[in-house]
Amino acid sequence: MMVEKVMTPEEKLASLGLKLPSLRPASGNYVSCVRTGNLIFTSGQGTDEYRGKLGEDVSIEVGYQAARQCMLNLLAVVKHELGDLSKVKRVVKILGFVNSTPDFTAQPKVMNGSSDLLVEVFGEKGRHARSAVGMAQLPHNNTVEVEMILEVEDGEHDE
Repeated sequence: MMVEKVMTPEEKLASLGLKLPSLRPASGNYVSCVRTGNLIFTSGQGTDEYRGKLGEDVSIEVGYQAARQCMLNLLAVVKHELGDLSKVKRVVKILGFVNSTPDFTAQPKVMNGSSDLLVEVFGEKGRHARSAVGMAQLPHNNTVEVEMILEVEDGEHDE
């Protein structure tokens, strides 16, 4: 009987043709994530690639890609913190901020870019609670910004 090898999150990313980007510098007086107990709270991550406003100069499809890139940036932060994405026990919640016009109402479709990637990489552990909200503006005219709360395995870490 063949035993199917379970792919690590990093292997799943590679199989999708994706690689984690370099860490982006903070644009203020804060850290990219904070671990307390078995939870990691990330700061919001935008992108360097996507600028503009949904409902004005950015399509839902491009917004989806922006949200996907935000999640890759977040996963780079988490990997830097944990050393190994296999230590993620559960994605608890993501919060997505979508730079959008007052009449744009498809923020959930945009945020599926982040949500779909989490499920592709982590399977059931990647299913999460979510809020997707429209914003009048985001820093640096980012199209999307995403933050995340994760539960991670017990283990030694710096306090």
